[in-house]
Amino acid sequence: MSARNLFAGVVALTFLAAVQTDAQARGNAERGKQKAEQVCAACHAVGGDWNKPLQPEYPRIAGQHYDYLVTALMAYKQGDKSLVGRKNAIMAGQVTALSKQDIEDLSAFFAAMPGSLSMRR
Repeated sequence: MSARNLFAGVVALTFLAAVQTDAQARGNAERGKQKAEQVCAACHAVGGDWNKPLQPEYPRIAGQHYDYLVTALMAYKQGDKSLVGRKNAIMAGQVTALSKQDIEDLSAFFAAMPGSLSMRR
């Protein structure tokens, strides 16, 4: 095996390991579904329809982008300490007990759902 082939193999394995780690860090949609049914459904899923929030001013989160959801939930959790600066008394109360893994799981669940907020390519 040449040094060039060995280097290419190491690069490929490193890339695959990074993709695997990123996929794991992106949350578990099944765990997110369980958590969403406990924490989010009352306001964001009338009759179990995640595209139908309780009030029209509540956001539809089904199909939203994963990164956006993680950023928004972390901003609510951090409150005034967040660079994004999201303040909402209801959401702050809901996310207080969520771990970073919970937030990633919820985000994976909502991002995997069909929704009117994003286009699938």
